[in-house]
Amino acid sequence: MAAFTLRLFTDQLAPGAEETLAGGASRILYVAEGRLGITAGATVAALAPDTAWHGAAASLRAGTDGARVLRYELIAGDAPGDSGLTLAARIELDRARSWLIRCDRVEFPPGGVAYTHTHQGPGLRCLQQGTIRIETAGAVHRYAPGQAWFESGPDPVFAAGSDTETTAFIRVMVLPRDYLGRSSIRYVRPEDQDEPRRQVYRIYIDTPVMLPESPA
Repeated sequence: MAAFTLRLFTDQLAPGAEETLAGGASRILYVAEGRLGITAGATVAALAPDTAWHGAAASLRAGTDGARVLRYELIAGDAPGDSGLTLAARIELDRARSWLIRCDRVEFPPGGVAYTHTHQGPGLRCLQQGTIRIETAGAVHRYAPGQAWFESGPDPVFAAGSDTETTAFIRVMVLPRDYLGRSSIRYVRPEDQDEPRRQVYRIYIDTPVMLPESPA
């Protein structure tokens, strides 16, 4: 097993602001607000709100109204974050296996829950709307918009959204490549297997990924 860090930055870019992202990381950029132009080699992309991009090194330019961007990064080993760091988690991955990276949006209607479940790999979540209660490892955590949390994958989790409004979060997970195009959720309790699933998923990125190499 090798050590990696999965981290999330919240970047607030002023109108027309430019930024350069160096290589060495596998990145997903999700535009929460505004518009973002991305140049990566010969590829140019224009991201509208509620869209995402996956790559490594890139040059960014915010639109005329600026942009708020969730920047998820998978790096080898440990590395310090800048002032925009929202959350980082150390994970272990087997370099002998093949992996994918997935970015999706999970949305609960008012009163919606995700029954006690596990996933097949680790991931970071960042709440965008509503509130959410996460119960795991004997502890209860509550999150508001803009706050983020880490789920290891194998640790069982129960999640409950707001009773009065829609709850939604953006999630990035690293999963075995076998799960390309497949759900990674597994329900723990037999009595929950046939319960209605009220959460809705929207997948932005679901692609094989080469694990980053440690800096020389």
